[in-house]
Amino acid sequence: MPLAATGELVGRAAAARSAVLAFNVITLEHVEAVVAGAEAAGAPVVLQVSENAVKFRQGRLLPLARAAVAAAERAAVPVALHLDHVQSEDLLRQAPDAGFGSVMYDASRLPYAENLAATAAATEWAHARGLWIEAELGEVGGKDGRPPLDAHAPGARTDPAEAHAFVTGSGVDALAVAVGNTHAMTERTAALDHDLIKRLAGALDVPLVLHGSSGVPDGELTAAVSGGIAKVNVGTALNLALTGAIRGFLAARPDVVDCRAYLTAGREAMAERVRRLIEVTGTPSAAPAS
Repeated sequence: MPLAATGELVGRAAAARSAVLAFNVITLEHVEAVVAGAEAAGAPVVLQVSENAVKFRQGRLLPLARAAVAAAERAAVPVALHLDHVQSEDLLRQAPDAGFGSVMYDASRLPYAENLAATAAATEWAHARGLWIEAELGEVGGKDGRPPLDAHAPGARTDPAEAHAFVTGSGVDALAVAVGNTHAMTERTAALDHDLIKRLAGALDVPLVLHGSSGVPDGELTAAVSGGIAKVNVGTALNLALTGAIRGFLAARPDVVDCRAYLTAGREAMAERVRRLIEVTGTPSAAPAS
């Protein structure tokens, strides 16, 4: 089917008081696994390509983007394509022609006023080209090898009043918030600030996005969605599933050299992780409402 629109999937999830899952993909196996897991769950999904993934692919966006578009168009469930954590203006401007319908513009590293100005400019450019745009306020730690912030450090939590002013001033369509979540966690031990999530949901008229969800236990994820999170980003959990399956396969069969054998095991493990997380977060069915 044609590419879905991220904004429509997130809006539908928010209206149903649930969330749509957005998975970061790095290889073709990631793409295939996400689509397979979403089909098994019977739910829509978002494929995300981050700026770091583009750097890994030698700075070339199109090969992975074209593969993702082809997989989405052949999927049995709606699949959207999202460009994640974009800091490069050049990469931002490649998004529309590469098939992306949405982008997360990340100026959260900047002081508030600079973040607001940069995000507002990016939003104006994106909206003129039909792109749905997400931004981040508050610092979700753990990105690019940086340690997570202390819970009491400045910027470690998104302030509701500041978030309202930021969304109003920038015009973004969704906001990624810092509520105790951290990127790149390999253990599911994060404890979220659920009171803050509810206050943010009450203060804003745009959907809330949870980054760093790989380290969030099932119960915490379910509660976060009930509190107002409408888009849940997952990356590290797929890499854990992929790497674990490959290590286990090669430990049991050290004679195997055909990568298709162990990549199949890795792809299947990622697909199952996708299916399970969709189940946990209650993503609405891909079936049209009757």
